[in-house]
Amino acid sequence: MTQPAVSFDRSSENPASGPDKLPGLTPLAVILIEIALAVGGFGIGTGEFVIMGLLPDVATSYNVSIPQAGYVISAYALGVVIGAPIIAILSAKMTRRSLLLCLMAVFAIGNILSAMAPSFWSFTILRFLTGLPHGAYFGVASLVAASMVPPNKRARAVGRVMLGLTIATLAGTPLATFMGQVLSWRAAFFLVGAIGVITVALLWYFQPRDKVKEGASIAQELGAFGKTQVWLTLAVAAIGFGGMFCVFSYIASTTTETAHLPTSTVAIVLALFGIGMNVGNIVGSRMADVSLKGTIGGSMAFYVVVMLAFATFAHIPVMLYITTFLVGCGFACGPALQTRLMDVAADAQTLAAASNHSAFNIANALGAWLGGLVISWGWGFAATGYVGALLSALGLGVFLISVAVEKRQAAA
Repeated sequence: MTQPAVSFDRSSENPASGPDKLPGLTPLAVILIEIALAVGGFGIGTGEFVIMGLLPDVATSYNVSIPQAGYVISAYALGVVIGAPIIAILSAKMTRRSLLLCLMAVFAIGNILSAMAPSFWSFTILRFLTGLPHGAYFGVASLVAASMVPPNKRARAVGRVMLGLTIATLAGTPLATFMGQVLSWRAAFFLVGAIGVITVALLWYFQPRDKVKEGASIAQELGAFGKTQVWLTLAVAAIGFGGMFCVFSYIASTTTETAHLPTSTVAIVLALFGIGMNVGNIVGSRMADVSLKGTIGGSMAFYVVVMLAFATFAHIPVMLYITTFLVGCGFACGPALQTRLMDVAADAQTLAAASNHSAFNIANALGAWLGGLVISWGWGFAATGYVGALLSALGLGVFLISVAVEKRQAAA
């Protein structure tokens, strides 16, 4: 392969450089690497969420019920939760470039094989396997992005990588869902697999070769789980973000059953949520570079208020639109939590950063489960907002404990 046309100037040291940093790169090179990483995030986000709109088609294709078809969503989420820490540990001696290429290759192959799965159970197993690289990819991609910029711009770099995920909720998932409904649900997964292949090519071409961090080992990565602050930060994500997933999991039913809007408006509500996620990601990453802890604590407090407003006013169409958008904006906490994990993990950053997305998927499962409980108890779909407010308040409480413990340790 010919050398990239992009110049990777290594004559000057990046202000953020250190033993774990990429050497100084030209601004264009940094942009192209971030784009390559974000394209991977776009593919992963599209692949994760597209199945939700295609469940009826999958169920019909394999002659199973829709609830049974829902197992494939759980299988993918389980793959994310299990895969992130295991891959981060076992890949301790790999360079980040090699690891990203391998992860995205597995993701691409998994989606292509999913599109050709002959039976429901083979499809379910393939969704589990395809979910394995999800968390590790975002964790390592965030570390690579942060290594290319000065310390005071890390959260924005992480946010630009996560922009691929948030744009997927707004554009990638609707496009793939439409393709799946018009052609076949299998075509949607072929599309996601193709995005994975494109990402591999972009990373191979634009990301410079790096070296394994000195002293890197499985034992060193496992050290992340011995740090109290790592566990507390992961708990903030697993509990605090449960509120967002609680509301989002039942937003379609809330739109039609609580606000009494026609089914056609569900797409508008989902779009507002996606726009909110993108706004939150952009604004939140900038805020995090100014005050990391302030952004996390402020976002959790913001969620409590917004969730209560959602529960109270979801029956009013205009308020449903506004509060749904604001629930999406709460994603401002995402880049901040990812960046804080880099700080508290010390020399075990890969495991900690990857585990953040395991925590997000635990939040997904927790929120959907608790939301389903209150609905089954007859409290109505809007009551998911009350559950979300409680989870956000608990997440804020865990974060305040984290800050208090950190201050006490610093004083000691």
